[in-house]
Amino acid sequence: MTSQRLGAAVPSRRRVLQAAMAAITAITAITPFTGAQAQQTWPFKPVTLVVPFPPGGTTDVLARALGTALAKSLGQPVIIDNRPGAGATIGADYVAKSKPDGYTLLMGAVHHTIATSVYKKLPYDFQKDFAPITTVAVVPNVLVVNSSTPVRNVAELVALLKAQPDKGTYGSNGNGTAQHLIGTQFQNSTGVALTHIPYKGSGPLATDLLGGQILMSFDTITPVLQHIRSHKLRALAVTTATRSPALPEVPTLDEAGLKGFNIGTWFGVLAPAGTPRDIVARLNTEMVKVIQSPDFVRRMDEIGAQPVGDRPEDMARTLKTETERFAEWVKVGKVVME
Repeated sequence: MTSQRLGAAVPSRRRVLQAAMAAITAITAITPFTGAQAQQTWPFKPVTLVVPFPPGGTTDVLARALGTALAKSLGQPVIIDNRPGAGATIGADYVAKSKPDGYTLLMGAVHHTIATSVYKKLPYDFQKDFAPITTVAVVPNVLVVNSSTPVRNVAELVALLKAQPDKGTYGSNGNGTAQHLIGTQFQNSTGVALTHIPYKGSGPLATDLLGGQILMSFDTITPVLQHIRSHKLRALAVTTATRSPALPEVPTLDEAGLKGFNIGTWFGVLAPAGTPRDIVARLNTEMVKVIQSPDFVRRMDEIGAQPVGDRPEDMARTLKTETERFAEWVKVGKVVME
């Protein structure tokens, strides 16, 4: 009898759960838990910034400079995750398929607007599968040769290549990258024969250029600037319409006689499509603060980059314009990858 009376005094599990649910419902009715309130806790864990190239290149240098300062403003670590390969598309694909919660971002570059036209099939749609956050910086590309090469300007380089076509090797950050396309444009404009040597990034490319394994490259200024200043590499021309403040004595390709060259490499941050707008807005606000800060501007001056820091809608327009422009370059250069 005693055990029966005790059992009757203990509520069933179902009654306990029902009472708990009723309490939660009552609280929610008084103070509804909105999406905006849920977002106030972001970020509550580290943010990963994926770099689709190996360490040492411009994309990596910019990502680390941005990430260090951004971590302070967000109050969470920013982890740099290098995922190189396939003309920067491996890293992009990883981010495109990541959860759109603001914790996995892509350090994108001009190469991604080119890949849309270069690759017959991509596992993602760069226009639809990403949410632009901001353009971080624009960096001019520069035509450089090893200092042991007996040429001091573009005209002498062209003459050398025509006299010794077997020497015409140039490196890039990979098939379908901006450096690859600039090489095809240079070849079409001068009539020289060039052999393209793709690398996974600026680090290994610079190593072979310094070692004399290749003749030249059209890389961004950042990874080669120190070698130019130490006279290990010789800068012959920049690819933008105006000279670079980092190399004011170096002429443009247009000034060197190759009319119509005007290309720099942009770098910017994107999130997976579907990332909540308030998180994108917060990331934009914090990143623009960093990009416009004196310390960051000073760091960009040191590496030959020009800081930007625009709105998501501005970056979206840039992506559309660049994609259309490079589609024509790809068509003319007949650069197609499987």
